[in-house]
Parts: sequence; C-alpha cells; structure tokens
Amino acid sequence: MVEPANSPSNGSAAAAPAADGAAKTAKATAQNPAFRMMGLPRLRLPSRNWTIFWTITGSFAGAVIYDKYQTKRTREKWVNLVSHIADERLDTKTIPRRVTIYLQAPPGDGLRTAREHFHLYVKPVLVAAAMDWDVVEGRKEGDVRHKTAEKIRKQRRRNGEGEPVTDDEDGALMVENLRRQNGDMEYPGVAGDIVIGRHTWKEYIRGLHEGYLGPASLPKEADADSVAGTEPAGHAPASTSANDAIANATSAHGAGGAESSPLTSLDTVVESAETGSATDAESVGDGENEDKKGEESAESKEKDGEQKPKRRFPPSPILPEDYSTAVLSPSTPEILGPSVGVRLPHLLGIKNTPVRIYRFLTRRRLQEDIGRQVAAAVLASYRPYTTVIAQDDGSASDVAKETSEQATVLQHEEKDWYKLVHKPRAEHEESLWIEPITLDERIANRMRAFELTSADEERSRRIAAGKEAASNQES
Repeated sequence: MVEPANSPSNGSAAAAPAADGAAKTAKATAQNPAFRMMGLPRLRLPSRNWTIFWTITGSFAGAVIYDKYQTKRTREKWVNLVSHIADERLDTKTIPRRVTIYLQAPPGDGLRTAREHFHLYVKPVLVAAAMDWDVVEGRKEGDVRHKTAEKIRKQRRRNGEGEPVTDDEDGALMVENLRRQNGDMEYPGVAGDIVIGRHTWKEYIRGLHEGYLGPASLPKEADADSVAGTEPAGHAPASTSANDAIANATSAHGAGGAESSPLTSLDTVVESAETGSATDAESVGDGENEDKKGEESAESKEKDGEQKPKRRFPPSPILPEDYSTAVLSPSTPEILGPSVGVRLPHLLGIKNTPVRIYRFLTRRRLQEDIGRQVAAAVLASYRPYTTVIAQDDGSASDVAKETSEQATVLQHEEKDWYKLVHKPRAEHEESLWIEPITLDERIANRMRAFELTSADEERSRRIAAGKEAASNQES
C-alpha cells in the first residue's frame, strides 16, 4: 500500500536532514575554545553604523598619512637639489652668502603663524644649502615698509647722502669697519630677498620705492605737546610770612631805632604781620586753583592721547603719486637684489572649513611650489621681471590689460584675506594692504625675479624618481 505524499511520516523524514544541516552550521560557526577561554568575544562583522564610522575615520587618517609622506618626499627632493652648495669651499676671508627673509603677521592673525610657515616650508631648504639669512619681521601693517626703507636709507647715508651715520645710530657700522680692517670681503655673488605672503610683498615694494625715491634722512617730526608741571605758589619768593615781617621790622628798628619810638615800631610790626598773612592766604588759594587747572588740563590731554594713539613708525615721506617727480638716488644699483614671492595661504572663518580641510590634506602641493621658489633663490638663477596680461579687478568689465609682473605676484591670496582687512583705517593706521601696487619704471626695470632653470627642473625630476642621487650621497 502506497502512502500519500503529505502523510506525517514523510514530513518527519524530510525534517531530519534539515535539522542535521542546522546542527552542522552551528558547529561550524562556534567560537574557538581557546579564544573563548581567553575571554575574547566571538568575531563578527560590524554593524552598519560602525562600518560608516570606521570608513570615514580610516579614509581621513589615510589621507593625512599619505599627504605627510608625500610632503616629506617633496621636501627631500628640493633639499637634495641644493645640498651640494653646502659642500662648496669658501675662502676664510669671504663672508658667506646671506639672503633676507621678509616676514609679517598675516591679516587677522599673529606673527606666530608666519613663523611656523617659514620653519616648515622655507627653512629646511636654506639649511640644506648652509645659507645664512637675515629676517625682517613685522607685527602690524606698515612695519615691513618702514624697515625696508630704513635699511636702504642707512645704506645711502653710508655712501655720503644725507646726514652721516654714527656708531651710536647704527651698531652694524662698527662691525663693517672691523671687517674691512681684517680684510673680510662680502660674498661676490647676489644675495636676494625671499618675501612671504602677498601682504608682505606689497610692503616690500612700497619700501623699495620709499628708500630709493624718498629722502636719505627722514624729516624730523615736530615735538609733541608736553604738559609742564606747576609748582605750588604758596611759598613763592614774592610772598612773605608773618615771621619774616617781624624779623625785618626788628632789624630795621635796630638799624635806625633812634628816630622811631618802640610803640610806633610795634604797630608797624603788627600791621606788616597782618598784611603778610593775608598775602600768604591769597597766594595759597591761587596756587590751589592753578594746581586744579593743571590737573584738569593733564587729564584732558591724556584723554585726547587715548583717543588718538601714536603711529608705530613715522609716515612715509613720499606717496605713490609723487614717484614720477621724485629724484632717483645716485646710490641705486643697476640691478636690485633678486626677489621671489612665497605663498602664505591663510584662510579664516568657520564657513571656509571645507576649503581649509582640503588645503590641509594637500599640503604636498604647497611644499612643491614653495620648495621650487626657495631652491631657485638658493641656486641664484634669476631673470628680469616682465609684463603680463591680467584682469583688472577694479573695472566692471572683464577686459584684460597689460601690467607689470610685480603687481600680480601672489595676487590670488587677497581673496582669502579676512573681511575686516578691507574696512577703512583709523588716522594713525596705514592702509598698504588694501591699496593697489604702484610701480615706478626706474625701480621696476632694475628688479629681478628668482626662477628655476629648465636644467634644474629636470634634475629635480630625476631626484624624485630615484634616478639621480644627491651629490653629498654620492661621495
């Protein structure tokens, strides 16, 4: 007799293999007894939320690590490109080459940010080439302009222009005299200037024009109004006290007492004493009033001083509109020291956080650009500044015009400046950062720009690819 397909016996027979398969699966996924005895939990895939968290965290950490690694490799490439200069022999009577670093606090921030930027991107290349450098720092707007111009004015006065420089005014003059007596010579090649940031570049250009087109000596400023202290008038020499009147009367009586009687002399003494005391009282009252007036005037002047703070440095003796009529200094060299503008990206504001994160993760590109500029300055390869076609931001139309290359150096950084930089300045503040760059042809034609040669560019690529080692590694 054949049993139907849906009978209970067939169902139990089919369920038996399924139960055996589940038991085998449970045995296969069971935790390792050793791990279980060590207290480790059973391994399993993370949940959806943990997967998202670890993906984002790992991606960001990987991007940071990769950027740091590439930044280090890029820095080593430019360091190896210039390291052979440190092995060059130098005469004992020759002063090593010295470049000038122009550094200033970025708009809306302090000087520490600019210093860290210099130590991270610029300094390693200079140290690899055993270069010396001087630093011209500025904390406020206008500091670099004044220091640059003052450096040029001192050099002009040493050459015989304006008032002579004394040892007390400039201590470096005594050092130069000692070096001249010892037979020490300056480095025969070019020195050069490395300017960090667009805001510093603007003040550097203004300082060059002020130094060579302005007077060799700054005009003496008018003396500030000083508050003269007033002494109390209660004991002024014109007033006499009662004791002085009695003493005078007694001495007069002793000298010519034969003609006057004692009674008359006593009356005279009493009257003179009363008159003297009254005069003293009036003089004391006048002195107190004058003291009060002096204190009030001093307080008012102090308030005026607080409302109108003084300038950090004297104002510029020459303005850009006066460049065309100014006389060029006879001490101006035919070729001014080559210069180069180094990027200083500085973006503030919480709304710019995405851009700031992107820049943080791509600092290898910044190191590539800065390393190239600094290496060009170290290798002393330069060219004249030319003219470029640039768009005029001040015009409503998008018409491009031809302008000097110096005016467009690092111009893109102005878009990142803090918005408070563009507000009107106070009377004692300078506004160099928001003013356009004005160039005089006599100064602009003498300027030179550092630029890496094609041969050095090709050599840097071979060093990065590992096809060529640095000269110090070969030896």
